Amino acid sequence: MQANVSLLLGCLLAVTAHADEGMWTLDNFPSDRVAEKYGVDIDQRWLDAVQLATTRIEGGCTGSFVSPNGLVLTNNHCVWGCVREHSDAEHNLSDEGFLAVTPEEELRCEREQLSVLLEMEDVTAKIAAATAQLDESAANDARKRTQTQLETACEEASEGALSCESVSLYQGGQYFLYKYKRYTDVRLVFAPELDIAAFGGDPDNFNFPRYNLDMSFLRAYEDGRPAVTPNHLAWRSEGATAGEPVFVVGHPGTTQRLLTMSELRHLEEVEYPLWLLRYSELRGRMLQWQYTSPEAARIVQQRILSIENGIKVRRNQLFALLDDEMMSKKAAAEATLRASVAADPELAKAYADAWQGVDSAMETYRSFYHEYLFIEQGGAFYGSLFGFSRALVRVAIERQRPNEDRLRGYTETALPGLEQRLLAEQPINADYEELGLTFSLEKMREWLGPDDPLVKKVLGMESPAALAKSLAHGTRLTDAAYRRDLWDGGIEAIEASDDPLIRLARSIDADARALRKRYEDEVEAPRAKAREQIAAARFRILGTDTYPDATFTLRVTYGAVEGWRENGTDLDPFTRIGELFGRVTGERPFKLPASWMRAEGALDPKTAFNFVATTDITGGNSGSPVLDAQGRLVGIAFDGNIHSIAGAYWFNPANNRTVSVDTPAMLEALEKVYSATSLLEEIALSK
Repeated sequence: MQANVSLLLGCLLAVTAHADEGMWTLDNFPSDRVAEKYGVDIDQRWLDAVQLATTRIEGGCTGSFVSPNGLVLTNNHCVWGCVREHSDAEHNLSDEGFLAVTPEEELRCEREQLSVLLEMEDVTAKIAAATAQLDESAANDARKRTQTQLETACEEASEGALSCESVSLYQGGQYFLYKYKRYTDVRLVFAPELDIAAFGGDPDNFNFPRYNLDMSFLRAYEDGRPAVTPNHLAWRSEGATAGEPVFVVGHPGTTQRLLTMSELRHLEEVEYPLWLLRYSELRGRMLQWQYTSPEAARIVQQRILSIENGIKVRRNQLFALLDDEMMSKKAAAEATLRASVAADPELAKAYADAWQGVDSAMETYRSFYHEYLFIEQGGAFYGSLFGFSRALVRVAIERQRPNEDRLRGYTETALPGLEQRLLAEQPINADYEELGLTFSLEKMREWLGPDDPLVKKVLGMESPAALAKSLAHGTRLTDAAYRRDLWDGGIEAIEASDDPLIRLARSIDADARALRKRYEDEVEAPRAKAREQIAAARFRILGTDTYPDATFTLRVTYGAVEGWRENGTDLDPFTRIGELFGRVTGERPFKLPASWMRAEGALDPKTAFNFVATTDITGGNSGSPVLDAQGRLVGIAFDGNIHSIAGAYWFNPANNRTVSVDTPAMLEALEKVYSATSLLEEIALSK
């Protein structure tokens, strides 16, 4: 068996041992490896400090405290929802930008929440005890009940001071209870114009050189006052230097590096092609719709960029899965691990059947994937309004049940966040909702067929366009007060409502739940059992000196400021402000806002603007602080290069790069473009 283990280690860890790979949890950071490669000491004190200074932005981003007064630095694209919330036909903050000169001018982001991780508790043994000796389906139910019970007990013990979440790592190899301090009063302080925050648009996205001021400031409030945040980052005004070791701290969303081959094939053959077909068409409809009026253009302005970003991600993830060489390495690593398990009688008895369990589950999933996607996952109902209706219907139903028996998104620990997002005042455009519903209802009929019972139940005798129009323009769910009435009124209010979207959500809820139950019993449960077995086998053979897949939990990754070789050309790791103006055409996406054109003569053309590093990140790291070895801020991550998209499945140190805004560019812009004196003075307090 030793030969097999050695071969396995060679297959799985040949890159990891020498490359800047890994989104590491803070309790398992490879400080020795970093010290050996870069000669810097990342100790527990360093890790504790950056943990408390880093915030999770619940919409799927990261931020960091950069002053003692609750000031949070993040990406501009992480605050687009708040910017839209405060924009209208007269004032489009995406075009105009925003700067609050005084605290009174700061704008409340009604749906926004920030969380700071305070503590991690290993509950693996408790989960294992709750699921022991149970079949797959019963174990899956018991696992969820136990997670809910642990979260509830945690929050009760803190007397409401903490928000507690159960976290699975290593595909079920470990379970933790993460304990957060949560800020629900979050306000917008500064946002630059979209034309500089996303300069270059889709053509430049995931490419380099880049020239983006993708930064914004939020502020966390407590009891109506700026939060007191003694744990904040100091700014290093000169920024990073070439070759310097740097560290990204943030909340990477998801990676799939531990998936089995059958799970990867499902993504390649089923999920990604359908996703690309749907969203490429939706992008086209939005591009056409934007020309119908200035208001339509404003409404889809940021959304088109988001969809274009998603299309580029999915397309290149699909290309990665079609890379025969890399997939062969994946297959070889899996085969070696399975052979090592089979060669040991004890391991074989416990774990040899795990991969077959995943294979069978994925085969079953294919048989009803489209129904599950369109009905339970909401693929047939694009937009905000149906999301409101489904959440209100399910809240009313789930609150009648014991807490531990509820759907996981509707437990007592989950309800406060859901309530804030659902009941917040927010602009809803009925024409945009009609556009999205028409598109998604048509896709449902196209993929499930006009004779499908669920299609007939949703559409009745109407066309997708006619139904979408009646739903979008006939609903009262655009009114936050009405949503509040339904939330407070419970099941009686839901059953009495004649709102067309509430009626639709009620009519298909039983069918959607049946699909969800089938998924949980026939796909999720066997995969969960098999993944726990594979994780246990991997631990037995490799130990725990590895990192888990990303799960939107706090991680640290390390690397160096370093360019790469692209098509025979060595790329410098930095761009400069002076180079920006040579790329301006005057037409979007290569148009600069007037504020930058006016300031051109005052700006130092040699100021470092964007830079790349070998750090390992993914979606969710947007807004992550980039730190030097002393824990000082030298940049803010906002993207990866095109090669980083394959990082969902593997890390290639030769060309996988993080793209960040350099601190000199941020400070130069705040001073000379925006005259943000009060912000600069506040930031100076943290030096």
